Amino acid sequence: MSRTLPFRMNGESGGGPLPSRSLRRVTWTGATLGACAILAGCVLPGRDLDSLAPKYAPENVFLYAPALRPDLKRVAVLPLACEDRRADLADGCETLNPILDLALIKTRKFEIVPTDPKILRDRTGRSGWTGAEVLPPDFFDSLREVYACDAVLFCQLTVFRAYKPLAVGWRLRLVDARTRQTLWEADELFDAGQQAVLNGAMHYQRAELRNQVPGEGGWLIQNSPRQFSQYAAAQVVETLPRR
Repeated sequence: MSRTLPFRMNGESGGGPLPSRSLRRVTWTGATLGACAILAGCVLPGRDLDSLAPKYAPENVFLYAPALRPDLKRVAVLPLACEDRRADLADGCETLNPILDLALIKTRKFEIVPTDPKILRDRTGRSGWTGAEVLPPDFFDSLREVYACDAVLFCQLTVFRAYKPLAVGWRLRLVDARTRQTLWEADELFDAGQQAVLNGAMHYQRAELRNQVPGEGGWLIQNSPRQFSQYAAAQVVETLPRR
């Protein structure tokens, strides 16, 4: 059943954060893998074992409808913002903003139009919005006038840990600029300290970064905040409604 996550406008109380997720955990024991190898009469190579390892799948996602409307073609993407003014989050926003934009472009689900912070401040009173604030009454109309957009994407960085184990938290919200309806929302934390997330990151390195990363090891994806953030961004935007 679909639901509407209202925005707070003109002092009204808005929707809170998405409910906390329950991460699925699957444990693969050495005994189980050993038994499979014995039954198969051979030992599986490392790449095959990696393909069998459980990978984290985003779960804390809301969809108003399974598919985007045909007339939703242009999305104004707000600058990546953070509520907390900690230096690590502020630095993370600057570093990860282009990574998130590129991940959105790669989905090919709509045309993205990055918004200019200065124009945003002139038109709305602030250079960044997380989507949890009280919005000006003409917020969406102003963005439609400037960017001719059909929808607006609010982007928030909730966690950024640039040391091992790496971690990136995204809170993204796609809103119809005409109806103010939330079409999609995701609130996900990718923590390399969780085995399923690490498995997914290493699989992403082998599948998507093979031309950039030499060898078969997962050292780079475990130690590079930029590479790990590419994985996290790609995973979360894949949960957008289909086109």
